[in-house]
Amino acid sequence: MPPASRTPSDSPSPHPGLGRLPAALQWGLVAILSAAATAPLEAAGFPAALLMGPMLAGIVVALCGGTIRLPRIFFFVVQVVLALMIATMVSEDFVGTFAENWPLMLLVVLSVIGVSTLSGWLIARTGILPGTTAIWGSSAGAASTMMVMAEAYGADIRLVAFMQYLRVVFVASFATLVAHFGGHDGAAVPPHAWFEPVPLLPLAAMLVIGVLAGVIGQRLRIPAGAFLVPFALASVLNSAGTVTIVLPQWLLVAAFTLLGWNIGLGFTRAILLHARRALLPTVVSIIALISFSGLLAGLLILVLGVDPLTAYLATSPGGLDSIAVIAASSKVDIAFVMTLQTARLILVTLIGPWLARFVADRA
Repeated sequence: MPPASRTPSDSPSPHPGLGRLPAALQWGLVAILSAAATAPLEAAGFPAALLMGPMLAGIVVALCGGTIRLPRIFFFVVQVVLALMIATMVSEDFVGTFAENWPLMLLVVLSVIGVSTLSGWLIARTGILPGTTAIWGSSAGAASTMMVMAEAYGADIRLVAFMQYLRVVFVASFATLVAHFGGHDGAAVPPHAWFEPVPLLPLAAMLVIGVLAGVIGQRLRIPAGAFLVPFALASVLNSAGTVTIVLPQWLLVAAFTLLGWNIGLGFTRAILLHARRALLPTVVSIIALISFSGLLAGLLILVLGVDPLTAYLATSPGGLDSIAVIAASSKVDIAFVMTLQTARLILVTLIGPWLARFVADRA
């Protein structure tokens, strides 16, 4: 018997909106929108414009039904390139920076973790989201790491992804605004300088070392291992004078763009509809966490005398890679920022599973 005929309303298209277009056209559209969004940000002098423009373009395409996603291999390479970039800018080793100020840094990191966990507990108590989902989604760790852990512990991965990436967008956007209007803009690189030649053999050797280190970091299941292991190794080699890392501007531009797309394209229409009940409490909890981080930044300014943007980026509760890009695009103490961000990632990874179970059982 032939299958019964269906009306258009009975069988909606599995890919509404832009999802009906071929993937090549969707990528072309996101590229055009990225250029259109980046140009005014660059002209206005916003730091990390090459990240923010593609991120906004990715969000627009995803919410309009786009189905494209950045392949994992590209995101892996992006993390390695960003690790090498930050390694060239760090003049002080992380262990020394942390050892000098460890009591205050530990207090700041634990405070951010505590407030983010409290936000998750409050959302769970309202019944808007299941306990473990709310707590993992609110956890102040690297978004990709938290999603992997959340899935392993039975949380709703779509809601966790929504909460984590929404916080990354809020934190990155607000940090960019603070850097711009606070007078911390870095020097913009003109497009004609993107293709200035660099020594090819040292570049190729460093990229190979970075990729191998990233693979090792992933195989050892180190949180954000594709970023942290190449970064640690490159920092040691660069500071010791063993190698001199010079990355071409076109490679950095490509890395910033791909990172922005990776964040923005995660905001699919399906996830947004699935998470609509959690939208308002999630936004409120993110704003509260950002505000609390601002208070902690004030404490660092008073006690250690660091500049305001350095303190704010160091305490920001989201996106190690995006914070690294903004820090690299601004006039800040990158060693201090990365020390606190790395310490938070390590601590939340170590105590995150236990903390999530503990709080969820009491929610």
